[in-house]
Amino acid sequence: MNQPRIARQFSLRAVMEAVLQNGPISRASIAKQTGLSKQTISEVMRELEEGGWVVETGRTTGHVGRTAVTYELVPEAAFIVAVDLGGTKVRVAICDLATRILAEETEPTRAEDAREVVEQIAALTRKLALKGGVPMEKIRLAVVGVPGAPQDDTGRVLLAPNIAGLDQIDVPAALKSALGFDVMLENDVNLAVLGESWLGSGQGIENLAYIAVGTGVGSGLILNGQLVRGAANAAGEIGFMPFGADPYEPESLRMGAFERVVASHGIVARYKTLTGREETVRTIFGRLADADADAEALQVLDETARLLAQGVAAIASLTNPGKVILGGSIGERPELVSRVRDVLPLCFPYPVPVEAGALGAHAALVGAAALGLSHLHNTLFGADAPESRISLPPANAAHMREALR
Repeated sequence: MNQPRIARQFSLRAVMEAVLQNGPISRASIAKQTGLSKQTISEVMRELEEGGWVVETGRTTGHVGRTAVTYELVPEAAFIVAVDLGGTKVRVAICDLATRILAEETEPTRAEDAREVVEQIAALTRKLALKGGVPMEKIRLAVVGVPGAPQDDTGRVLLAPNIAGLDQIDVPAALKSALGFDVMLENDVNLAVLGESWLGSGQGIENLAYIAVGTGVGSGLILNGQLVRGAANAAGEIGFMPFGADPYEPESLRMGAFERVVASHGIVARYKTLTGREETVRTIFGRLADADADAEALQVLDETARLLAQGVAAIASLTNPGKVILGGSIGERPELVSRVRDVLPLCFPYPVPVEAGALGAHAALVGAAALGLSHLHNTLFGADAPESRISLPPANAAHMREALR
């Protein structure tokens, strides 16, 4: 084991974290925060400047005595691709090290074939790099949120019934071959809970649950400040909770008993049973806003809220979250959120704060950027921190917050 090399790695990490969290910052302030010697900090800053990672930005003012040079991160030193892959839409964004989104685009997902999805993400990335003026060689990493459980050993994505073939190919290897840089997979709802924890309505909450309802249903959990993944990255796959539909039916094994009734296909099916008409979820919810609200649409909404409240109660009974955030194209709808709040006390004995997410459709993209920045920080500037630790700019300094307004 090379002790001097490991010591330098930790010095690099400590200095870069101080710059990331507090830049512009002087060497004296870095020394106070890190406990490193002036000589070590001088050597590390020289190395970081020569590598193009930090730059002098000015001098401190307003203090007695000599002024000091200050440093901050060079945002354009590297770039990250954030991807939110859903059953109906795929969102791709490119951001810099200061979390600025330089380009973003959304397309309908080519959900019939996983290899087509890989090519779609690669084509969108190249298009956005050109649009944002980002050299492809400076993109270091893509973080892809997938609607299922990514397997570290095979690269396959299990429990993702809405995109054909994700469980048949090595997804990160295929994407790396198409893009030319490293790729990380993470469950999309895990990314959403990270996003809401960093910049959304989950800030400062150590125990947080996020439930997304749309084409499918899933949840992301942060317990004691750490993202929970489980033994096979399948923690939070609440679509497979054994209630709602009959869990022993073959379709429940493919899609999940709870997902069958609470996600979009369940809503459409309930409305068709009541009216004989097959309408889209958008149309069904649209009828709630009419002066003469569709009685069948109201009934479907009430039933969906009761089912979703059961899901919230199940998560609350196991994890005791400080807050449950509802997201996704269906879950974040205010008329559904308010009904879940109303009926939850009827099936669960203690109060659980429930509210819509603050980031909307961008929650998973924000989480992908968060995870990508942390991973890049770990791999470029020293020994890896524990995987659950995310090194990010302070929320009040994150440029991504402004970009999403």
